[in-house]
Amino acid sequence: MAGTGGGRPSIFPTLLYADAKAAIKQLTEAFGFTELSVYEGEDGSVLHAELVQGNGAVMLGSKGRGGAFDTAMTNAGSAGVYVVVDDADAHHQRAVDHGAEILMPPTDQDYGSRDYMARDTEGNIWSFGTYAPEIGA
Repeated sequence: MAGTGGGRPSIFPTLLYADAKAAIKQLTEAFGFTELSVYEGEDGSVLHAELVQGNGAVMLGSKGRGGAFDTAMTNAGSAGVYVVVDDADAHHQRAVDHGAEILMPPTDQDYGSRDYMARDTEGNIWSFGTYAPEIGA
């Protein structure tokens, strides 16, 4: 199966933001993502960015740049993304310290996870927790 070897994720949530630079700032500062790459257009828009967390990544860019994906996303709903973290409480505190809007504090779930939920600067829902199911080969 493609994407199962070499340390490369096979799924990348992809989001578009009206202010992609503000989203990158929040995702790195409040939610602990690491900036892998950011490509900007001459007008300062974010053409493409990749942010990593653990062995996963998200891709994002600025809305209104044109192209097939931008057009398809014009009236799409907001996204929800789940990110596995080692310590949901410490991660939550970092998000709080950076002013993130918390929708649910760290909570023990019936399925064994401890997670919390936050909203990003443009309404997307991010869940961070310890649930990491094994995916067979």
